[in-house]
Amino acid sequence: MNTVRIIGGEWRRRVLRFPDAEGLRPTPDRVRETLFNWLGQDLDGLVCLDLFAGSGVLGFEAASRGAARVVMVEQAARVATALRENARLLGAEDRVEIAQADAVKFASSLVQGGSRFDVVFLDPPYNKGWIDRLVPLLPGLLKNDGLLYVEAESALAACGSWRTVRSGKAGQVFYHLMQNGEPDGAQ
Repeated sequence: MNTVRIIGGEWRRRVLRFPDAEGLRPTPDRVRETLFNWLGQDLDGLVCLDLFAGSGVLGFEAASRGAARVVMVEQAARVATALRENARLLGAEDRVEIAQADAVKFASSLVQGGSRFDVVFLDPPYNKGWIDRLVPLLPGLLKNDGLLYVEAESALAACGSWRTVRSGKAGQVFYHLMQNGEPDGAQ
C-alpha cells in the first residue's frame, strides 16, 4: 500500500493509504499547498468534484478544509474501495461521496441531473485524451463562477471557456487554476 498525507485543515497530518493503479500519481505536497493557497485555505460551504480521485488526496484535502460536499469518482474497483475505507476512517461519510465509475459517463450523468460545482479537480492519467473529452461537459458541471483545477502533461492556456489564471510546474506535472472567461451573464 502507498500513503499520502493531508497537509491542512481538520485532518491535517492524517495519512491516507491507497493501492497501486495504472496512471495513479498523487498530487505532491508542495503542489497541493500552492493549490489551496490559490483557492483559499477555507473552503467552507463549497461543493467539489474530483473526477479522477486516485489516492483521494485532493478531495479529502478539500473536505478537511471545510468543503460541504465532495464527490470523488474513481474507476478502479480496488482504488474506490480504498477511498471508501479512508472516508470511513476519517469520519467523512457525511461530506464525501465515492462513486466507482468512468469519469466521462459520470460527468455526463451529473450534467443531465443538473448538479453544478464550485470547484472541479481534473487530474486524469496522462496522454489518454481525458481532458479533451471532458471539456464539452464543463459548462454543465461548473457554476459560472466555479474554479477548475487541472493537472496535465503539458501547459494549458484553457479548457473550453475556462482560462488559466494561475499555473506552475513541478517535475513532470503542469498544474493550472482556471476561471470561466465568458462575460458575466453568458451561459
